[in-house]
Amino acid sequence: MPSATEARLVPVPRDGLPAWCDRHLSGGEFFASRLWYDMLIGHALPPGAEPLLAVSGDEALVLPLLRLPDGRLRALATPYSLDWRPLPAPSADTATLRAAARGIGRLLRWRPATRLDTLDPAAPGLEAVLAGFASAGLAPLRYAHFGNWHDTLPDDMGWEGYLAARPPALRTTIRRKVERCAREMRFDPVTTPGSALEAGIAGYEEARARSWKPHEPFPDFDAALLRAAAAAGVLRLGVLRDRGDGRAAAAQYWVLDRGGRRASLLKLAHAEDRRAASPGTALTALMLRRLIEEDGVRELDFGNGDDAYKQLWVGQRRGRIGVALADPRHPAALLEIARHLVGRARARLRGGR
Repeated sequence: MPSATEARLVPVPRDGLPAWCDRHLSGGEFFASRLWYDMLIGHALPPGAEPLLAVSGDEALVLPLLRLPDGRLRALATPYSLDWRPLPAPSADTATLRAAARGIGRLLRWRPATRLDTLDPAAPGLEAVLAGFASAGLAPLRYAHFGNWHDTLPDDMGWEGYLAARPPALRTTIRRKVERCAREMRFDPVTTPGSALEAGIAGYEEARARSWKPHEPFPDFDAALLRAAAAAGVLRLGVLRDRGDGRAAAAQYWVLDRGGRRASLLKLAHAEDRRAASPGTALTALMLRRLIEEDGVRELDFGNGDDAYKQLWVGQRRGRIGVALADPRHPAALLEIARHLVGRARARLRGGR
């Protein structure tokens, strides 16, 4: 068996990760699953980007990466990703992870900084991996990436208990808007493949096209992910349609992981010309009621960003971070280190005022 120092960069074909990766993908986390990575590789790569795996010599550690057209490396993550993490072998202990990361770190020297973002700072094994990179001569420069609003529900909490814990103004809005939407709209939940899913995909795309959202950079990603997630049994898609003409007024989709205990909101949209009816608020309430009552979800994850509305539905915030792996012997990476140090000094000065 090769040593952990003999790391390598392995190109990934566009049809998905190689089969030997499966033992690194068995942790029950949706954003570290074959389904998720195969969807990114097949449908959401930036123009000219090449998917790669940085693999330690003993295959104890794998980093899914992208090589950009300018040659820089970064995590294989997109604006859709809610979590990215190094992928250890199931049997890898702290010492093994550190040695494996040291080998990969040597592979990443003499180049501009490699940026790993969308990281959970509390992810198991992350500190050992970062220590291994540091022992290879790389400076792991941490920075804030985005906020993630979420909540964990007690095992005995149902919909009414969840609703009672929300701010009074939101409770009033939910009851009023759900009643209005029940009169004016039809709620279509979708979880499985088939004709209802295809209609749901068309409904999501229609709601998005009528929404405030900008142009979709990867127009076939949503449909591909919705079909794959439905086939895997982890999709929860909902569409609100006008009772008169059947047009989609709002749509959103969630995915389940951790054995169905966690639901993560990936995308939502509502038609701007139906804003007065608040179809987005009504649909979120209807979806959450099903997730809590029918699926038994205990963790709610509202995804990427600190949007004000999320703080009404869930009450906890955690930060996702990035780490730039900078080699001080490379001019571009040295400049990155200097900028990082200046930024930290300015933050300390602001904090001392």
